[in-house]
Amino acid sequence: MNVRRLIPTTAVAGAVALGLTALSACSTSDAADGGNGDKLKVTASFYPMQFLAEKIGGEHVAVTSLTKPGVEPHDLELTPRQIGSISESDYVLYLKGIQPAVDDAIKQSGVKNTVDAATLTTLENHGSEVSGHDHGHEGGHEGEHEGEEGHGHEEEAPEEHAEHSEGDGHNHGEEGGADPHIWLDPVKYAEVAKGVGKSLEKADPDHAADYKKNTDALVAELGELNTAYETGLKNTSTKTFITTHSAFGYLAERYGLTQQGIAGIDPEAEPSPARIQEIHTIAEKDKATTVFFETLASDRTAKTLAKDTGLKTGVLDPLEGITDKSQGADYIEVMESNLAALQKALGAK
Repeated sequence: MNVRRLIPTTAVAGAVALGLTALSACSTSDAADGGNGDKLKVTASFYPMQFLAEKIGGEHVAVTSLTKPGVEPHDLELTPRQIGSISESDYVLYLKGIQPAVDDAIKQSGVKNTVDAATLTTLENHGSEVSGHDHGHEGGHEGEHEGEEGHGHEEEAPEEHAEHSEGDGHNHGEEGGADPHIWLDPVKYAEVAKGVGKSLEKADPDHAADYKKNTDALVAELGELNTAYETGLKNTSTKTFITTHSAFGYLAERYGLTQQGIAGIDPEAEPSPARIQEIHTIAEKDKATTVFFETLASDRTAKTLAKDTGLKTGVLDPLEGITDKSQGADYIEVMESNLAALQKALGAK
């Protein structure tokens, strides 16, 4: 992740100590304030983890998200109260590599049932451009596509990772900048959901049957979403889309598309004039029509680029949080809106 966002470990350690001393003052998590009885106290790091915990946990869990709606999750700084609530949790679900402050606090929390979603599927390295060819994915796409290589890669050799079998726990290249945005690929997200379901069954065996039933239902729903994307993006007049936040690498790879990120995986970074010129050239060559921006970050870069290149703007939501501005009430609805936006921009037939 972007270095400027890393919070010094000493600051987190101090905050952890504060959080622990403050425990007596705040002995319940935010979600538990309403008196949750015997419900499993679950802390989720940000929205994609919260959605899984709520859908799979159902009535047996009380879920608190560390990232409030409208907060850009990468920028999250934890309060002592939040750090205290992590330590008090029965179960913590997070995605390592998205929020350094959360990673450090969880490491020091001592919670037994701690699940890193990144270990439940395989992570890969994606540069600013990610194309959907030459990859042997289990749930892959058939639309093979000749993508342009070498534009603005931020990682070295993203094509050179080994494929692993489903859910084998490999978190490749974590230090080298593996792309954490696994939830934007419904197939990978379903793999994570299965792992979360199994871990909840172990953490709370009394309700294991319900967790299994809820997991199966969610996995089926994600399967339908995957089919909708495969069908909806099979025949398009272009395979290239341009985005201010390079969060859609897994999605592009899954459905045979090419993501052209303006400024890499940091949504607030300003693109260089050279990169803007390059995007202009790519847009003309690949007949791209739209510059996508997201709901939680500024649309300034997208609008400037669109004006300079004569492209349209549109919203493609990386689903890092749900707000009143989101194009849907939950993960499934927003992903359906994203599909419609991609179909329009790519000229789906």
